[in-house]
Amino acid sequence: MADGSGRQTRVTSSHWGAFEVDTEGDRIVATRPFAADPDPHDVPSIVPAAVHHRSRVARPSIRKGWLETRTREGRGSEDFVELPWDEALDIAAEEIDRIRKTHGNEAIFGGSYGWSSAGRFHHAQSQAHRFLNAAGGYVASFGSYSTGCAQAIMPHVFGVNFLQFLYEHQDGWPTIHDNAETLVMFGGINPKNSQVSMGGVTEHETAGWFEKFRAKGMRLVNIGPQRTDAPEGCEWLPIRPGSDTALMLALAYVLEAEGLTDHAFLERYTSGFERFRPYLMGESDGTPKTPEWAAPLCEADPGTIRELARHMARTRTMITLAWSLQRGEHGEQPYWMSVVLASMLGQIGLPGAGVGYGYGAIGGVGKPLIGLNGMTLPQGENPVGRFIPVARIADMLLNPGAAYDFNGRREAYPDIRLVYWAGGNPFHHHQDLNRLHEAWQRPETIIVNEPWWTATAKRADIVFPATTPYERQDIGRSPLDDYLFYMPALIPPVGEARDDYDIFAGLSERMGISETFTEGRTSDEWIPLLYAQYRENAAGKGIEVPTFEDLQERNWMRLPIRAEAPNRTLLAPFREDPEGAPLPTPSGKLEIFSEVIDGFGYADCPGHPVWLPPQEWLGAAGEHPLHLVSPQPGDKLHSQLECALADIEGARPVALAIHPEDAAARGIADREVVKVFNSRGACRARAALTGDIRRGVVAMPTGAWFGDPGGNIDPDGNPNVLTLDVGTSRLGQGCSAHSALVEVGKLEA
Repeated sequence: MADGSGRQTRVTSSHWGAFEVDTEGDRIVATRPFAADPDPHDVPSIVPAAVHHRSRVARPSIRKGWLETRTREGRGSEDFVELPWDEALDIAAEEIDRIRKTHGNEAIFGGSYGWSSAGRFHHAQSQAHRFLNAAGGYVASFGSYSTGCAQAIMPHVFGVNFLQFLYEHQDGWPTIHDNAETLVMFGGINPKNSQVSMGGVTEHETAGWFEKFRAKGMRLVNIGPQRTDAPEGCEWLPIRPGSDTALMLALAYVLEAEGLTDHAFLERYTSGFERFRPYLMGESDGTPKTPEWAAPLCEADPGTIRELARHMARTRTMITLAWSLQRGEHGEQPYWMSVVLASMLGQIGLPGAGVGYGYGAIGGVGKPLIGLNGMTLPQGENPVGRFIPVARIADMLLNPGAAYDFNGRREAYPDIRLVYWAGGNPFHHHQDLNRLHEAWQRPETIIVNEPWWTATAKRADIVFPATTPYERQDIGRSPLDDYLFYMPALIPPVGEARDDYDIFAGLSERMGISETFTEGRTSDEWIPLLYAQYRENAAGKGIEVPTFEDLQERNWMRLPIRAEAPNRTLLAPFREDPEGAPLPTPSGKLEIFSEVIDGFGYADCPGHPVWLPPQEWLGAAGEHPLHLVSPQPGDKLHSQLECALADIEGARPVALAIHPEDAAARGIADREVVKVFNSRGACRARAALTGDIRRGVVAMPTGAWFGDPGGNIDPDGNPNVLTLDVGTSRLGQGCSAHSALVEVGKLEA
């Protein structure tokens, strides 16, 4: 739609939802919320400034020292030389060929991570992996920083892929509303986090459902260090971070000691309770897991624990866990123990009851939709077949050849000579960034496709300027959303930016693998082809979607895929007939005790859930007496668009939530710029005094771009200069970002 001035208005989609975009010529000039969204995110307001920001990578750039002598020295601090596209592609293709022919494809790490675009075709991770597979393969990664630990442990417990369970087999919000009486939220359910979703969420509904829960009279219990981790009006049980397993054990003890356990359910639907019970009751270790035992660990009143356990037993109860609980040392334990606790209540498989994961972590979890997948660019087969747990990147680069354990496997880290990264910023989401910076010096070559000069781009040797989603056409579609979008190219590419597909096509041509990568198609030919396959798949389910040309004209449509029977859980048929619909576990049941895990012999993850204190938590605080949690930001997605936010006066350094009594003890005033530090690093932050965080805990959101490596303090407040870079356990090897102790002090002049 255009007006007489030449201004055009169109709708596009993003990971934080749909929004209207105004363009004039080659510039985005304004954005507005999508009319159908009841609770739109305000992120789009910074899109115009970010897309046209001075930090855009303008032309292909090669680090000066690498270009001249192939030296690794200066990575992260040295200037870049801009080159024409053909010359830069020639150099990069020659280097990739050299590495794979000299060291083999096991020397190449394809580090691309998701979230680059809500568009289905221009998904950078898919593009990069397709290219690397065409080139002979690469070392891949397993899991995500958000759920990697759960992805390892929960298949042992439920027998199914954790993400499949998360997105396809959990009760929807209507089912919870209609059936649940009590909602117990370990880690809360944060409407802020549910504003984003992989591929986009158009109608943001989480906050609205909580209004309905309160109106119905449901009991809503938020268990965690921050009151704001759940909507207003919820009870708040502010336990210590990392103590959730201890609290769950104490709740379970009350059930068993007071005869409230549903033993008939345990007998028919679970395996191994008889192996777990002696530990729970203290018969095997001399320590009954009573509320009095848990109270000093959690700093929760024993009477409160008893009352909650009794209430959960006499009401229809849904237990939910935030993703954050498994992003800490021994993160496997609360996830596993939640299944045990829900099993003891005997309500798993009932509508609106049992246990669920990730409600509020991203938008779309809880929406009852008919599954409709498709429009995925085939990545091909990876001939290498080797991978590492995603959060073990620094370990891999620092320790080539070293042995490590993961989920029953004993592996050795590959010797990585080349890293290719597209669609992500590891210097945002990895832990202990000073250690990652050290590890980043080890490969011979690092190549990055990136729209902006992020910390990762600055630490590369070859940087190709990539387009943003607003500079190319695509299709917006998420299996967690019931909207379909044609995402037009709103403006021409900024500078000399190219789509990832065209970058990889150029490299493929030079490496003699063009036919394998492109199959003779341009991106404008791929998109209608993938859409046609999606449309055929929809027709097979009786769902009519418009032709590609019609969707281009319409811009967007709402799909008729809201499920009439909203209870989607796979545990319902299992409850009805456990023999006829067994779970794909070794026992066919929920595994309270796992013979498989027990056989691994891991002291940090034995055969049933246990309490294992983290090495860094408030129960063992020393010179750094504050526990740092690092939630997702509320003003953007991860570190995206940070360049524009950093320009806003007073927005950086980021806010550090701190209790007024903790601030007073350190002489810190509200909004004062402070130093947050531990033995791993230091960063600046702006104190935000609030009673919505428990004493002894501070919270600083992720997302600030990592500063220059030569400084003694990160300037804008990236909490990952402080976080602990160790695996959750030998089983999961997930990230342990939420196991970190810090101190806060006056900023030195």
